[in-house]
Amino acid sequence: MGITTGGLGLALFADEAAALDNTVATVKATFDPSVFLHVDASGEVTVVCHRSEMGQGVRSSYVHMYADELGADPRKVKLVQADGDVAYGDQNTDGSTSVRRRFEEYRRIAATAREALVAVAAKRLRVKAGDLVARDGVVRHEPSGRSLGFGELAEEAAEGRLPDPKKVSLRSKTDLRYIGKTQPLLDAPLFVTGQATYAADVQLPGLLVAVVARPPVVGARVERYDGEAAKKIPGVKAVVEIPAPLAPWGFKVWGGVAVLADNTWAALRGREALAITWSGSSNDGYDSSAFRTKLEAAVAEPGEVRRSRGDAPDALAKASKTVEATYYVPHLPHLPMEPPCATARLIDGKLEVWACTQNPQTAQKSAAEATGMDPKDVVAHVTFLGGAFGRKSKGDFIAEAAYLTKQVGAPVRVQWTRTDDIRHGYYNSVNAQKLVAGLDDENRVTAWLHRTAFPPISATFDGRTDLPSEGDLQQGVLDVALAVPHVRAEACRAPAHVRIGWLRSVYNIFHGFGVGSFVDEIANAKGQDPADCWLELIGAPRQMSLSDLGVGDLKNYGHSLDEHPVDAGRLRGVVERVRQLSDWDRQRKAGRALGIAAHRSFVAYVAVVVALQKRPDGKLHVDEAWVALDAGTVLNPDRARSQMEGAVIFGLNLALFGGVTFAKGRAQQTNFHDLRLLRMGDAPRAIHVALVDSDAPPSGVGEPGLPPVAPAIANAYFALTGKRQRELPMARAFGYDR
Repeated sequence: MGITTGGLGLALFADEAAALDNTVATVKATFDPSVFLHVDASGEVTVVCHRSEMGQGVRSSYVHMYADELGADPRKVKLVQADGDVAYGDQNTDGSTSVRRRFEEYRRIAATAREALVAVAAKRLRVKAGDLVARDGVVRHEPSGRSLGFGELAEEAAEGRLPDPKKVSLRSKTDLRYIGKTQPLLDAPLFVTGQATYAADVQLPGLLVAVVARPPVVGARVERYDGEAAKKIPGVKAVVEIPAPLAPWGFKVWGGVAVLADNTWAALRGREALAITWSGSSNDGYDSSAFRTKLEAAVAEPGEVRRSRGDAPDALAKASKTVEATYYVPHLPHLPMEPPCATARLIDGKLEVWACTQNPQTAQKSAAEATGMDPKDVVAHVTFLGGAFGRKSKGDFIAEAAYLTKQVGAPVRVQWTRTDDIRHGYYNSVNAQKLVAGLDDENRVTAWLHRTAFPPISATFDGRTDLPSEGDLQQGVLDVALAVPHVRAEACRAPAHVRIGWLRSVYNIFHGFGVGSFVDEIANAKGQDPADCWLELIGAPRQMSLSDLGVGDLKNYGHSLDEHPVDAGRLRGVVERVRQLSDWDRQRKAGRALGIAAHRSFVAYVAVVVALQKRPDGKLHVDEAWVALDAGTVLNPDRARSQMEGAVIFGLNLALFGGVTFAKGRAQQTNFHDLRLLRMGDAPRAIHVALVDSDAPPSGVGEPGLPPVAPAIANAYFALTGKRQRELPMARAFGYDR
């Protein structure tokens, strides 16, 4: 592609004497209009990517976005991966925020630089700035054909005062060459040739590999272990006990015992020889089956009212007919193909870490806390991420590497195994929901009651928390667009017994499953086509106010309702689009059934249709899927489509095989033999994606495709078999052993 990438090439071999990097300090050029954008006297343009690349294509998106607004050739842009530094603002790559939160700001940074360069060119060429065009790294005077390269203008641009970013003009849609158009994935050559550096590729002189035996139950501690037995394994160099943290757990190390060796196999064998005896814990009695009963009992009773319009209890009491259902989703693991991994070393009084982290600032903080150092003395480098899905936004594995390198005085790489990942992760919360709808004499839905119970993520940081926040409930409870006069939503209490963390789409996963399945149940009770039922419940196109929603406030993923309203018209639009795309009204045929669901999340709107049929081996198979996405302005349509395709696969996997169970506080699954992953033969034959053309501000793309997938599958299952699936996973119903 011609792009120059910095810091993420073939396996990194750091010299012991090499100076530590700090991106903000080292990426300097002749003209530095921003920490994100630099123009050198040679004409070279450097873009700094402060977010992590984990397959979503953010590095490519940033290059094309800055290059388009600036007028640079993206093929000639130098791309540098940022270290952790507060100068970049928020570096957390989750919540589908990398573009939607600061899209206009980023463009204004580039536009400011462009106008500064154009102003210098106008002065030198003695022409009006309005007669100049910045393209492909040069500023050209079209009438005369004269031009000046960015490099020739950089020094004088740096000496002048930058234009006010709020007053610069952004390029019009027709003037954009890259934004909104399919562009290549610039890191693809590294990926397909095996040259990309992932966390386990980092090599340092004298590096020790560590694996950690962690407490099997949250809150358990080491009582005794046989360190001498571990040291007898050839290659084992040290055994180090890691102190157990005090609650709340946060992103702290788990505690346990680390075995350090000169190779991974020796470390694993040493860990097996430890023979650890663990203490008891207040979570020893946690049993996920029993906890499910408690959750379902909780939603059977009134909870704390969080949304209210009209009088739903009274309307339900007066309804001619009610529809009622309870749904359950277990704890869900992340399962990135690359388990957590981090390398750390102390050098010249500084702590240096390399990690597959979604947030290098969290890496700095976690490493500093584990070592008692100042975060300013921690340099956090970001490698490519082999998948993440929220797991790598936590800094616990980085803290382990930092603690161990300080203890042994040598560089240390902490390597998690698949079993470590499954048994010691931050799980998406377990959930139960009860939904009730009331119908009047004319078969119209007049009342909607939604109760939900789940241990909130905030319990990871404050163990006393057992009720979700409004920020939690914005995900598929408070922001559901309904043309129903009486609406009520309630939150019920649920304490946490494991570490809860963000997983792709977070609470939208189970709320989307509950609401998306329940709409289908209402349609069946009404004798109505499910797609028609969706459109009737959504109602006429409109932007819903707080009073329309029945809430006092809506966190709205960090946006105002003016910028990103709850737009019933856009939700209708994706339902209508996917109905057309899937040929919903004519697809019916023997042995094949369709299911539909829709959801708003991360201020994007997605509708999904799946086709389900029985295979010759007796198993049910999702043969095709159709997705309609309205994500506002889309930077790169190909990346948006790939995210929707990935969401279908991810959602299908969760729907069929997802779920970690617990007995006596311990996770019962260990690897892919008992926590199956979707295989190629289980995947749809085809996934069709339609993007709704929109001039609205960008919405999230990485996460919104997931929530409608599971309910669409469950609804197709009902259409095919006449039986409801109100819990995940659905493997046994589809003919799988698990």
